Amino acid sequence: MIIKLGKVISEYSVRNKADEDIPVYSVTNDKGFCTNYFSKDVSSKDRTTYKIVPYGYFAYNPSRINVGSVDWQHYEKKVIVSPLYVVFYVDEVIDQRYLLHYLKSDITLKFIKSNSAGSVRDNLKLSVLQEFSINLRTKEEQYKIVNILDKVDLLISLYTEKLEKFDELTKSLFIEMFGDPSMNPKGYPEKSLSEITEYWNGLIYKPEDVSNEGTIVLRSSNIRNATLDFEDIVRVSCKIGDKKYVQDNDILMCSRNGSARLVGKVALIKDIDEPMSFGAFMIIIRSPYYQYLMTYFQMPAFRAQITTGATTTINQITVRMLDSVKLPVPELDFINEFSDFIKPIDKSKLAVKKSLEELEILKKSLMQKYFA
Repeated sequence: MIIKLGKVISEYSVRNKADEDIPVYSVTNDKGFCTNYFSKDVSSKDRTTYKIVPYGYFAYNPSRINVGSVDWQHYEKKVIVSPLYVVFYVDEVIDQRYLLHYLKSDITLKFIKSNSAGSVRDNLKLSVLQEFSINLRTKEEQYKIVNILDKVDLLISLYTEKLEKFDELTKSLFIEMFGDPSMNPKGYPEKSLSEITEYWNGLIYKPEDVSNEGTIVLRSSNIRNATLDFEDIVRVSCKIGDKKYVQDNDILMCSRNGSARLVGKVALIKDIDEPMSFGAFMIIIRSPYYQYLMTYFQMPAFRAQITTGATTTINQITVRMLDSVKLPVPELDFINEFSDFIKPIDKSKLAVKKSLEELEILKKSLMQKYFA
């Protein structure tokens, strides 16, 4: 039975007026409800305006729900969230997990993006969300669907963890061969990043330049697990200078993002099938030391050098900031040995990544079946 969400969800706007000692949570797209999202302690702030989220209730960031920042609270008896959040509860005829899968499905996220409004950031009001349609199945059917989707999500999580472990193994081999770059125990000569690389910002294009038949422009969303992901691509038809095209063995770095955690993430360009450019919020780094740098950029030594420069409001890495980065640089022959050591790891990563992509295709197919 197809119904409007407004028939099964209602707003809950109770605030912490008594200033109770209730845990402060946030909602992110990847972790859902979490307590460690903010770097600064909010305990000193006035929390009487914060909204209470009882167990089983939903909350979302109205300017971030378009990327999936929504979750149901199943951790504590009650928590509080920012006054900017929208909090709602659901009728007992719908299972919270079923509704969450619906809200985080690509189908619904497209609806959200097309129905959001705002001058600076898209913003989705609950009244608009309540107009969305959902297939209200029996509770038994909902449970079956949830169990299937949860199992697929579990497999996706396991494969993602495998990729992370391969990355950790690569970092361990790096430390074993070269030592911790922040301490440089083997006494390699320290050089500025600009001495061993070239780097520059990406292409600036206009909305009207976007074209189905144009050149792919790589963006932050195309970096996943230190490799390129082409699930979400943008093409443009406009003039592109030679330096705005990527080459094999280039390192693509995210230079600006709404999340400081994602600034600085990198992917190695390999096996290009067609000409590709890269966007304005990206930096290309070109160097014969690319394999060494790929691992270095993912280590705390690099993060420590850029974190102090990235502002909390803009969250960016500038070319000038890269100019100030210094690192120990072994001989190129030794770096090439490191590259040979990690080739089997990279091969295994590709196999796992392929399986992960197949699982995600399966999930999209199931989502289409259940929620379209």
